[in-house]
Amino acid sequence: MDAAGTLRSRWAASARSVIPWIAGAASLAGFVTAWVLAVAFHDTFDLAADWGPDRFLIAYAVAGALLAARRPANRIGWLLLTVGLILAARAVTGEYARHALAGPSHPDAGVWAAWFLNWSLVLVFPAGLLAFVLLLFPGGRPLSSRWAAVGWAAAGFTAAYVVLTCLDPGAIQVAGLPDQPNPTGVRWWPHLSSSSPVSTGVWLAGLTILLLGVASLVIRYRRSAGDERLQLKWFVYAAVVSLILLLALQPVSEAGTRGHMVYDLAVVAGFGLALPAGIGIAVLKYRLYAIDRIISRTVSYTLVTALVAGVYLGCVALLTRVLPVRGNVGIAVAVLAAAAVFSPLRRRVQAAVDRRFDRARYNARRVVTQFSGQLRDQVDLDVLGTELTTVVNQVLAPEHVGLWLSGD
Repeated sequence: MDAAGTLRSRWAASARSVIPWIAGAASLAGFVTAWVLAVAFHDTFDLAADWGPDRFLIAYAVAGALLAARRPANRIGWLLLTVGLILAARAVTGEYARHALAGPSHPDAGVWAAWFLNWSLVLVFPAGLLAFVLLLFPGGRPLSSRWAAVGWAAAGFTAAYVVLTCLDPGAIQVAGLPDQPNPTGVRWWPHLSSSSPVSTGVWLAGLTILLLGVASLVIRYRRSAGDERLQLKWFVYAAVVSLILLLALQPVSEAGTRGHMVYDLAVVAGFGLALPAGIGIAVLKYRLYAIDRIISRTVSYTLVTALVAGVYLGCVALLTRVLPVRGNVGIAVAVLAAAAVFSPLRRRVQAAVDRRFDRARYNARRVVTQFSGQLRDQVDLDVLGTELTTVVNQVLAPEHVGLWLSGD
């Protein structure tokens, strides 16, 4: 390679390492600006607006910048970084549009901000960047050329939806903002309301593409082994925990404004924090092998919490409805009963869950415990050496094992 080629390669390498941090800094500046505007307009925790949750999704920008800088060849980092930029832009434009369109005069900049909010979410969901993350995770490449065609379909759907929305002559309807005329609408273009068959069909097509991305992830998991399977476990763990959290809090969302806010915060904590954090850990391969233990602990403590809560509620019902115990006394007895069953219940549930989700660690613990018992009773060094070698082979499975005993 000549000097010019070497210089170009160095410039390209430095650009790949600098651009993620510049884009990440721009995203963070957008999020900070949105928070400042939200505090100034006294709607800091208002999540009912269309752009309300976007202010809380900073983790995508952070994870994307880190992955794109550390793993520039992997497209997942660049996808997350783009998601962070879009969410930051939505947060800023949303807060500005709320302030600009609040009065009787509607400046053009506020109308254009509402116009951007009207179509920008489709760049992420359902068939936008999120579908590409599902298709390319964790290595940044699709399963095959057929699955790459799903990516092209997602890009085509997203572009078609943006064009249809931008040319729609109907009013711009964004939750949290007054309706505005579409500055790019075409009069002769058919108006596609949210309840029209065309809009419903377009939305179902995008949802189908998203489900195909999920199917790609499932197939990849079934074919995976080693580090790739552990990476997929991190992703699946974050997604499943987020879904369970949303399903558990669904009844709360119907309990007025506060309940809806709690539900929205759960969405932010799950898909806005846990999911990008899980993706970052998986792609960087940081503590991959801890996932089985994390899954077993999550399942066990969830079950124990549910069982202890059942014991408490059962005791309260028994003491207050069947037995003549009322008031604080019944509650205190129920709390004591729940506390008494917590420790033995946790041990039993943890052992059962470890046998199912963390089998390797469970077997290793059993082998080591058994060897510890033999160590107290055995005095023959040759027998101990043989048993120690057997334990190491069962627990660690190394290629070679050697035991050296000092003659002193």
